[in-house]
Amino acid sequence: QVQLVESGGGLMQPGGSLRLSCAASGFTDDNYSIAWFRQAPGKEREGVSCFASRDRSTYAADSVKGRFTMSIDNAKNALYLQMNSLKPEDTAVYYCAADYISCGWGPGKYDYWGQGTQVTVSS
Repeated sequence: QVQLVESGGGLMQPGGSLRLSCAASGFTDDNYSIAWFRQAPGKEREGVSCFASRDRSTYAADSVKGRFTMSIDNAKNALYLQMNSLKPEDTAVYYCAADYISCGWGPGKYDYWGQGTQVTVSS
């Protein structure tokens, strides 16, 4: 059973940085993707970044491209989302999601989810 645990959220001023972590375990196949999603109050869940294990590619949504970077530490079975130049509109609960699929932005594609971590960007 795939398990995902997020950490690292918090309160940050606009223009600041935060790094989220996702501890991932339980994969039974080498071909999977792990994605970061976020959901702001009253809005749909939105894909932010994705890692594809097949070719170790990472992808970023247009809304965060150039500001957010996803990285992987195989030794620690962890993924990170480095968020720079934060804006108030980045405020959301951030989730780590995974499944045995190629990267995609539709949350319905993913069966495995973490509990989420709150990120608030405010002065």
